[in-house]
Amino acid sequence: MEELALHILDIAENSIRAGARTIEIEVAEDLQQDRLLITIRDNGKGMDKRTLRHALDPFFTTKPNKRVGLGLPLLAAAARQAGGDIAIRSKRGAGTEVEAAFQYSHVDRQPLGNLAATMEALIIGNPDVDFRLVHRSPKGVKQLDTRNIRAALDGAPINSIEGIRRVKQSMEEHGWR
Repeated sequence: MEELALHILDIAENSIRAGARTIEIEVAEDLQQDRLLITIRDNGKGMDKRTLRHALDPFFTTKPNKRVGLGLPLLAAAARQAGGDIAIRSKRGAGTEVEAAFQYSHVDRQPLGNLAATMEALIIGNPDVDFRLVHRSPKGVKQLDTRNIRAALDGAPINSIEGIRRVKQSMEEHGWR
């Protein structure tokens, strides 16, 4: 993967496959600490101890008919390549948290990429899941919460024409475009 937003997409899709109905994504760019931190939390089924122990092994997967599971190992490799690391916390029945840290100024750190397009794909493709994104950068804080968008839709699906319009409008209002 060439940009971090695609890693976020992949990990969020793992959360959805694990039954998550709420996914929180935080991106914190801290230039003073020379650090970029990406945190993805879900309320999915979580991992048992064995699965958690093997989560970074590219030849381990819980997906039927698959021989490899590359999402977490690729994110870990990207973080380590950029002077950072990854931490995964999970408890069966209580969800999972993935935290990837990067040295912000590292020459090998992948660009953040298009978070707006990533969020649009996640929201529109998964209308029954609530997403919350917080992006802290030197330019300020940008937030997106699908619960607020749903409230404004008065029962219309978030992936309806009106819902998609509201998602895009909310992203524009909060500086995502």
